[in-house]
Amino acid sequence: MKNRNVVFTLLLFATAITMVTHAQTFNLLYTCGSGPGDPSYTSGLLVQGRDGNLYGTSRDGGAYNLGTVFSITPNGVLTVLYNFDGSHGAQPWGGLTLGTDGNFYGATTFGGRFNNGTIFRITPGGKLTIAYNFTNGEDGETPWVPPIEGTDGNFYGTSCGCPYGGAWAGTVYKITPAGVLTTLHQFAPNGYHDGVNPQNTLMQATDGNFYGTTTNQGTYDRGTIFKITPSGKFTKLHDFSDVDGGRDYGQLVQASDGNFYAPAAVGGQFGVGVLYRLTPSGEYTVLHTFTGSDGSMPGAGLVLATDGNFYGVAITGGSNSNGTIYALDGDGSFSVLYDFDATSGSVPAALTQHTNGTFYGDTASGGAYNQGTVFSLDMGFVPFVKMVRDSGKVSKTGGILGQGFTGTTGVSINGVPASFTVVSDTYLTATVPAGATTGFVTVATPNGTLTSNKPFRVTPQLLTFDPPSGPVGTAVTITGVSLTQTTEVGFGNYVPAQFTVVSDNQVTAIVPDGAKTGRVGIQTQGGTAISSTVFTVTQ
Repeated sequence: MKNRNVVFTLLLFATAITMVTHAQTFNLLYTCGSGPGDPSYTSGLLVQGRDGNLYGTSRDGGAYNLGTVFSITPNGVLTVLYNFDGSHGAQPWGGLTLGTDGNFYGATTFGGRFNNGTIFRITPGGKLTIAYNFTNGEDGETPWVPPIEGTDGNFYGTSCGCPYGGAWAGTVYKITPAGVLTTLHQFAPNGYHDGVNPQNTLMQATDGNFYGTTTNQGTYDRGTIFKITPSGKFTKLHDFSDVDGGRDYGQLVQASDGNFYAPAAVGGQFGVGVLYRLTPSGEYTVLHTFTGSDGSMPGAGLVLATDGNFYGVAITGGSNSNGTIYALDGDGSFSVLYDFDATSGSVPAALTQHTNGTFYGDTASGGAYNQGTVFSLDMGFVPFVKMVRDSGKVSKTGGILGQGFTGTTGVSINGVPASFTVVSDTYLTATVPAGATTGFVTVATPNGTLTSNKPFRVTPQLLTFDPPSGPVGTAVTITGVSLTQTTEVGFGNYVPAQFTVVSDNQVTAIVPDGAKTGRVGIQTQGGTAISSTVFTVTQ
């Protein structure tokens, strides 16, 4: 398809913001609707593939006007990979997830065997397979967003459940790579306390749990924020209200401080949305209140960029009422970076940062044919590398995205050299080495050293403990892997114990007062390891 490039050079004016400013260049990469079969209403997050290209979905357009999957190069050459015809789904709203197998996973809101939506897998070459057809039973219906791959290799997501049918008001589900779906939680089978209609992508936090939001009901009918374990234990963390925002459609992002950051599309002083911070325990703080002139309805999630600040889009508002791109730091300092107009697009869907340092996104409407656009925003950030999965155990091999990998001479995890294989100029694999600790990944290329955008968490392993039983005060030797960065040891009912790190493979701990018979747990900077057997506390 024809590549359309329009360049807008922007000057960032000083506002009440403390973050470091950069020169910016906005590029209109592609205008949708230029011919028959073109995508229209590009509606979700773009995701970088192993080949360095970006992949996304359009809600409409394509050969049957029921949506497409497409790829687009960083320079704006767009290719339609798949046209939905209804039998395999219709109207994929939410974009795609890159799996560790190199394929992409997504969801359609309608269509499929029962016309209640589907979960699909598609290769970079465009071969699509249906993983699941929603039935409007206990499994739910109308999934708006793609599932994400958990650390256990299964996929986790939500169905919206609109309009209050079948599974009442939405579900949280787990689906295996083989397509076996388990409903982990049904919203509102006995009332609307938990919230209803989840319409954002889940995120898996460093504690191993999943976090998400609902768009309606809860105490004030503005939706809720929730936590759910991989086994389905559900906890409501916050009720949105008109005062502090509501109807959060964007994925939460967890920063290095352990807190979560996201936009809420409505509410606040002017009723047009806020940006907020949430602690893991549920403490909620509004960081910025939108006024309309700086954007309104910030419907998409935030990107935690390589400069440590957050970037996002507002669907409407701004000087042209077509939406904005904005920046936010952790203290709430805010700046508008770009105002969309009729040419560059309207209703921006989301942002992603490519490993070349540039932001990319799409809009649902606007452009020359009012059917959406794909754009980039270059802030002058340097290239980096990104892990397909940001945690793993010693001896496990994972993928790394980037550029300029041909001729790479070394890969390290927090300074410890790792064995690696260069698959292509934009993708390599590396194996977590013994002795590695949680920290940034570096890749030494012929053009310089590239650093990961976030730390890689080396997950601990707990293998044995000895003795298997004893009274309070007993010294227990715990063996495992990646124990150097141990921060806590617990017995039975998670009563903290005094401990000493002996080596990367051994920790000793004293059975504490109040401990009960149960499993032994170790917490490190890379995660948690729980024993497979129990320690018996004797009298």
